[in-house]
Amino acid sequence: MVISLLLFAVTVLFLISMLHVYWACGGSWGSKVVLPVKKGGQEPVFVPRKIGTLLVAFLLLFAAVLLFIQGIYLQNVQQFTFFTLGCIVCMALFIIRAIGDFKYVGFFKKIKHSHFARNDTWFYSPLCLLIAVMYLFVLI
Repeated sequence: MVISLLLFAVTVLFLISMLHVYWACGGSWGSKVVLPVKKGGQEPVFVPRKIGTLLVAFLLLFAAVLLFIQGIYLQNVQQFTFFTLGCIVCMALFIIRAIGDFKYVGFFKKIKHSHFARNDTWFYSPLCLLIAVMYLFVLI
């Protein structure tokens, strides 16, 4: 069961990484509901640049590889400090993302009436929490 969830988390991280590459290359599918918007309008809080989007794609891919290596490949081998520390950092970042900034993103956001906010409450933040739990499972 844990291995299935682990593979699910790795696959989701990989697919989200590829989606960011798609957006960096000019794609627009799904891009309207993944950016937080300011209160009272449809103006996004920020407009991501190509280089930033590619950096996020690389970091998500790196997070997927770390999770895969720590959870499956190194399961019966001596643990390496680099992978362990990387997983701790990733787990902390996904927990911080799930908690949010208390205004636009996360479980404790104040602006809750946009498409992004609804998706964030029902999909993005719970997914971040699930991924953080998967990092916890591979660390213990």
